[in-house]
Amino acid sequence: MGASAELAGRRVLVMGLGRFGGGIGVTRWLVSQGADVTVTDQADAASLADSMKQLEGLPVKYRLGCHDVADLAGVDLLVVSPAVDKGRSEFVKAALARGIPWTSENNLFFERCEGQIIGVTGSIGKSTTTAMIGEVLRAGFAEPGGVRPARPAAGTPASHPADPPRVWVGGNIGKSLLEDLPGIRRRDVVVLELSSFQLEDLAQIRMGPHHAVLTNLRPNHLDRHGTMAAYADAKMNIVRFLRPHGSIIFNADDAELKRLLCEVRPEEIDSGYKRPVSYEDRSAWVHVEGEQIMVYRELGELPPGCAPADRVGAFEPLMRIAEMGTPGRHNVYNAMLAVNVGLLFGASSAAMAGALRAFRGLPHRLEYVAEIDGVRYYNDSKSTTPDSAITAIEAFDVPVVLIAGAGWHDKGSSFEALGRVVADRARAVVCLGKTRERIRDDVLKAVRQGTGPVVRLAETFDEAVAAARELARPGDVVLLSPACASWGMFANYEERGERFKQIVRSWA
Repeated sequence: MGASAELAGRRVLVMGLGRFGGGIGVTRWLVSQGADVTVTDQADAASLADSMKQLEGLPVKYRLGCHDVADLAGVDLLVVSPAVDKGRSEFVKAALARGIPWTSENNLFFERCEGQIIGVTGSIGKSTTTAMIGEVLRAGFAEPGGVRPARPAAGTPASHPADPPRVWVGGNIGKSLLEDLPGIRRRDVVVLELSSFQLEDLAQIRMGPHHAVLTNLRPNHLDRHGTMAAYADAKMNIVRFLRPHGSIIFNADDAELKRLLCEVRPEEIDSGYKRPVSYEDRSAWVHVEGEQIMVYRELGELPPGCAPADRVGAFEPLMRIAEMGTPGRHNVYNAMLAVNVGLLFGASSAAMAGALRAFRGLPHRLEYVAEIDGVRYYNDSKSTTPDSAITAIEAFDVPVVLIAGAGWHDKGSSFEALGRVVADRARAVVCLGKTRERIRDDVLKAVRQGTGPVVRLAETFDEAVAAARELARPGDVVLLSPACASWGMFANYEERGERFKQIVRSWA
């Protein structure tokens, strides 16, 4: 079945509804297209009750509790959840052996979306960067007169002052945009957070975004990808399949990311379609000088025949870092990436700075909870890797009491680097979950001569939070940044973060 094939009357099997509704959007959309939809999931009906409730009234059939190859009979298309490892799934292999084509929600969207897509990926900060880009562009498009891309991707129409582009934000950040397709116009901008699993699927259609934004590259999901090289290769699909004349906006201070970009798309890097951000390189499009974020403002459009590398313009200050509504050096990087996208679309410095001052971050990502007895509590439950926990710790210049672990699943990550940072910067760490002994051992191993942080093991999450309160002193920060997945102990990172906030707020 080709990308443009009609779905009406076709038998479509959706593999993976998910307890948290990952397959709801694509199922609803397929029904709206007239497809005959069956959903299969290894979980049972009781586990999927909340997700199934959101599909009530729709003509959807269910095959739950297992994936039965008998259900492949007569199927025209298999829609696979990104969470499914297609290389290991016997069900997917059976479908392919029968000649049944497969796709994913993300691929269906890419094939049909008329708007200009900005894809955002990275190991840390992609959700926050995605949300920041959305706010920066909305602020820019709301300005009188409208804006237009400084260097549009192929086929991008100019915006109309009386009818500016609309901004749509979705993807891995938690919002399916398939059902919004009828309302997305060619002049609109779609900001999509893309995971390594979703990007892996793009190879099937060899179609990517109009512009790519990359935050950084750190080890993650090695339990799925097997090696760091395989994980990085999946991430690089965002630029490997970039559309003609699209820009690559990236963190130039990440040496490995920069190296891979030069390998995958050397022609784009050499021709000037790269738009780096940096804390250190003052030639980067967006960079830091002292306490200021500086931006490169192009002076008019390039004459015909000029390459993007022949840019003409000047740097100007955007805002002071202290004015941002989110703490931490990592959020400065996120903001610089968002601003670089804003520059691409011609947004004014005033509009972008205003958006960043107003932006307060996303839930469960260095989310301020409360101050109790002089101690500030932050919920960073979205931190599921050691690198993201390191980033969170380094966002504070006061002693930190860290809560780490908080899950009964081991993604295979190393905690040595985290152990060194905790040993150097934390007052204490409370470890729990499957990885608690590993985290404890790596912290103790990193302690140099003298006094290191207090290290405690906890049996339960509530016990860990209470222990962190006991260990903290006025002026400290208690930080839930688990560095591990929540599975087994909690349904997801949101439930973990909500429990943390509930406990802390009960003390106020």
